[in-house]
Amino acid sequence: MYQTILVPMDGSKRAEAILGHVESIAKSNDAKVFFLKVEEEPIMLERDEVIDIEKYHEVFDKQNALSQAYLDDLQARFHEKGIHAVTQLAFGSVVKAILTMAAGTGTDLIAMATHGLSGLARVSYGSVAAGVLQAADIPILLIRSGSDKNEETC
Repeated sequence: MYQTILVPMDGSKRAEAILGHVESIAKSNDAKVFFLKVEEEPIMLERDEVIDIEKYHEVFDKQNALSQAYLDDLQARFHEKGIHAVTQLAFGSVVKAILTMAAGTGTDLIAMATHGLSGLARVSYGSVAAGVLQAADIPILLIRSGSDKNEETC
């Protein structure tokens, strides 16, 4: 039924709540899994300070290396289970990157975890899941996971 599953990840444990479901679906359908992590450019501006371009590139490169290492780990974990997995690191708007990758890879299922915020919290913080849900024209599997405000991401 599903041949290509796109799994957007942000590096958090909350986002990893979807992995067991993806593993099960991928195994039962012999599907390929695309792990996507989207990075925004680092914010380096401080009041009354000129941007140090070398420092900017240093922070950007470090962020990218950490993100790629995270994706490589996910890929290895799935390969160990006999699941074909591919990774992609993208830059810019998260929702736009997810939709672009889905279209470009022939994705027939997007699987992701959501923190389940509602009301003012969702308006304040935005919701990647809501944006994808509104714009995508393919099936989406959403798993609501608990959120930890102190949780770190890679």
